[in-house]
Amino acid sequence: MPKLDKKAALSGKRYVPYASGFTPPTNRIQQAAIGNSENLAEFSPGSDSEFFSPIPQPTNIDDWLAQYCEEGQTYRQFCRECPWLSTRKWVYTKQKFIPKGNTILEKYPDGKIYLLPLGDFDSDHCVDFDHLREFSQMYLGIDVVSLPAVKLDVTNSSVSWIDDNSAVEATQTRRLSSRIKRQTLNARFNSKPKHYQIRVDEVLLKLKTKIPDDALCMIALTMSDLYGDDTDLFVAGMAAGKHRVAIFSFARYDPTLTFDIGDWYGIKQNLNEFACEDRKKIILQRSCKLLVHEIGHLLGIDHCVYYDCCMNGSGHLQEDFRQPIHLCPVDLHKLQTLVGFDVRDRYEKLLKFYEKHEMHEESKWVKLRLQYLAASK
Repeated sequence: MPKLDKKAALSGKRYVPYASGFTPPTNRIQQAAIGNSENLAEFSPGSDSEFFSPIPQPTNIDDWLAQYCEEGQTYRQFCRECPWLSTRKWVYTKQKFIPKGNTILEKYPDGKIYLLPLGDFDSDHCVDFDHLREFSQMYLGIDVVSLPAVKLDVTNSSVSWIDDNSAVEATQTRRLSSRIKRQTLNARFNSKPKHYQIRVDEVLLKLKTKIPDDALCMIALTMSDLYGDDTDLFVAGMAAGKHRVAIFSFARYDPTLTFDIGDWYGIKQNLNEFACEDRKKIILQRSCKLLVHEIGHLLGIDHCVYYDCCMNGSGHLQEDFRQPIHLCPVDLHKLQTLVGFDVRDRYEKLLKFYEKHEMHEESKWVKLRLQYLAASK
């Protein structure tokens, strides 16, 4: 039978059972999952959950842990299983590999993470691509590079991927038309709200042919809505992890939008609900969180079941929105071992980003965490 957390039930909130077989981790299990470290304070949860709360009890039947029984990935399991820490080169990579390296940056010294804009990112969409690149680089500690945008042409109930190879040497004599290739993508349209969705499978196949030789992974980001199967309302994105490519959409991250729970095209917008600047802040926070969560998976980090964490699974948008942007001690330890950054230096950089973009809750959390680490030192 599914299990219900008794302590949670006593709090007066309406909870639903965990998925059959799942048991929330005890303090002992949480501590064991973090793993041993010389810098204990950097991966300490602190006292009385002042920084890292336990993973929440589901409150909706669609919540992740109400649907799925996940075992969790400990720090030791990550170190043992992560392909980027293996002494064997990733089979599909073409870049320089140093097997004796300790971190991903030492093993793949030329490696980068690439972001590919698919379609327009402009002021109307309230998403600044440079901000996404800057944040993900600070958060992950790996060079993140933006690729030239791929144009999407949406006309007459058709969506086309436009490959523009016009940036060739001026001495070439081919006509412009021969340098532009158009590929129609699988998509579905609804004429009444004038809404469309792109099917992700064909895009992933396209991305496999575009990934640069020095890429650790490549993520296409789009403001177009996505779906996987005909029965889907939508999907936030999808990855082909073995091939190191993924696509993710921010189409449903705008707080001025509301969505029908039954129809994929049922979308309404109320621009008067949020001030423009508040809307931009919310979209930025949600977009940054999605991006680093998904790159984390491509780097070998599984869903977290130990704490309230950026790497928690989410079963629906509202669950996604309420999750924190920071990594818990288990997953921070994984990422630090993978990349080799200084934890305090990473927090300092993130604090500047949060303050610059008036992300007040995130700024407050990082300041307190830095104070804790300074006192512990």
